[in-house]
Amino acid sequence: MPDSADQAPDHAHSDAATASRVAKARRMAAYAWSRDIRSTELLALPAATLRKLARAADTNPPSTGETWQVVADLLDQKDAWAARNPDHAAAVRTHADEKLLWVKPPVAPWADGS
Repeated sequence: MPDSADQAPDHAHSDAATASRVAKARRMAAYAWSRDIRSTELLALPAATLRKLARAADTNPPSTGETWQVVADLLDQKDAWAARNPDHAAAVRTHADEKLLWVKPPVAPWADGS
C-alpha cells in the first residue's frame, strides 16, 4: 500500500515479484554454478555478458542488479553446501569447462625478451 494517495504502489517488491525474482535467480545460479562461475566473478561481469548468461540459462535478463545479487548469494550458498558435501552428486560442476566462455582469465603481459 502506498504511504500517501499520490504515491504509486511498489509492484517491484510485491510478494509475486519477489517470488518471480527468486525463481529467476535460481535458474541463473544453477547455470552459473555448474560452469564454475563464482559470485565475485559473476558480479564483475559486464552488463552485456550478464544478459547473455541469463539468456543462456533460458531466462529473461533481469532488469535490476537486485536479482544478480540474489544469484551471487545463491552461488555462495551452493559453494558452502558443496564444500560440506563433496561426495554428493549435486556437488559436481557438470560444465566447468564452459567457464572460459563467460569469465576470461587475466591476460599476462608480454615478457620483455630483449
